[in-house]
Amino acid sequence: MARTNGGFWSDFQKFILQGNVIDLAVAVIIGGAFGKIVESFVGDIITPALLQPALSAVGADDISKLSANGIKYGVFLSTVINFLVIAFVIFLVIRAFEKAKKRFSRQEAVEAAPADPTVVAQERTVAALDRLSNALESRSL
Repeated sequence: MARTNGGFWSDFQKFILQGNVIDLAVAVIIGGAFGKIVESFVGDIITPALLQPALSAVGADDISKLSANGIKYGVFLSTVINFLVIAFVIFLVIRAFEKAKKRFSRQEAVEAAPADPTVVAQERTVAALDRLSNALESRSL
């Protein structure tokens, strides 16, 4: 195998310090923190609010305590609800991001749109008339 400049450790350092790796690490950390927020939202707010009437009718205080013959279907239901709410929140975030991206690209397209040839011609004509007017005024004095 051919050696590159600096060897293994130099290549490893370049790999670690690349922007993509650092961006990915930040995304994973923020994603984990966001996941905990969503889990708390689902487990502490949504699940009790939606399921409290049903849980009261069954006589359970917590959905995870629901079971029948040793089968903990309450944990499964809680996990399914958690998944659906997380998927919905991610859907909303991605939808908002795509909407903002479209708005930004439209704004760039408007700014980068070529000028109307008629307007450009009128501006050139006005500028030429101004120069002509200034030249005539300076010669007549």
